Amino acid sequence: MGKDSIRLSSSEIGGLWSSYLQENLTVCLLTYFLHHNQDEEIRGILQHAYDLAVDHVEKITAIFQKEDFPIPDGFSEKDIDLTIPPLFYDMFGLYFVFSLSRLSMIKMGFITANVARQDVMELFIEMTKESTELYQMSTTLMQKKGIYDRSPMIPYPKEVEYTKKLSYLSGFGKKRPLNAIEITEIFYGIERNYFSILLCMGLLQVVKDKEIHHFIKEGKKISEQQIRTYNELLMREELLGNVSIRTEVTDLTDNPFSERLIVTLFHLLNGVDITLLGHAISTSMRSDLMACFEKFLMQILAYSAKGVDLMMDRGWFQEPPHAPSRRKLEKLD
Repeated sequence: MGKDSIRLSSSEIGGLWSSYLQENLTVCLLTYFLHHNQDEEIRGILQHAYDLAVDHVEKITAIFQKEDFPIPDGFSEKDIDLTIPPLFYDMFGLYFVFSLSRLSMIKMGFITANVARQDVMELFIEMTKESTELYQMSTTLMQKKGIYDRSPMIPYPKEVEYTKKLSYLSGFGKKRPLNAIEITEIFYGIERNYFSILLCMGLLQVVKDKEIHHFIKEGKKISEQQIRTYNELLMREELLGNVSIRTEVTDLTDNPFSERLIVTLFHLLNGVDITLLGHAISTSMRSDLMACFEKFLMQILAYSAKGVDLMMDRGWFQEPPHAPSRRKLEKLD
């Protein structure tokens, strides 16, 4: 590193480190989907997503090498077995890219807002833009194939409305109708949990380790509970519940993924879910919804802790870069 270079800040280190692991894991999964997918249109999007993820890994690696920063332990071809038949049908690959791009838009946008060094900022601006474009591509193809489910339609307001009644916040007794922002959070909660259930269904068929199998099964139950609760909320508001997407899981029983890759994937997804539930709490104004989201947030926090314990027990948990213990350096501990 040149003497005139600006060192990476903690937020830049954290953003690069976590993004490296996510993008590296994504490369492995997209390699698997590309190998098996037979739909030419979906393959085109999978290839584009793969090329972006590889490029991101290379660019983050270059920054780390320039800073003489240790490269995180990622995943490789050893973590996937391409000789095993597909666990998911072709359409799941499209669901994966759609879900991945949505989550990446959120994460990359958050990181971009917390970095300042020019090369790092330019990288995350680029990654945010590419995630947005990938979301647009996957959404367009899902609509073309008739599998994109839009959120409930509501009438346009005829005028701007104000309220002075505290009853607007009440979620018990006589309640006001859900507003558009609250409907969005509920609908998005249903949508991302359907994806989680499909993922869990497939992995429960192939994972042989009892402890990991139990962990995945618990995650599936949590997603099923959230979907039931969200659908009941919509039904009570006469907005209809969201219909389940088609089952996209084959009858495979051989595991094509390493156990470390599977548990790490769940760890990353849990972190995103915690972020999104926190956002749902901050944007909802009806007290019953806030209580519902808070309950699910606590549930996911507890579930995520079990995943971290599982990773630590297996020696799979990499510590994020951290500040030094000044007390230890001062010999006080």
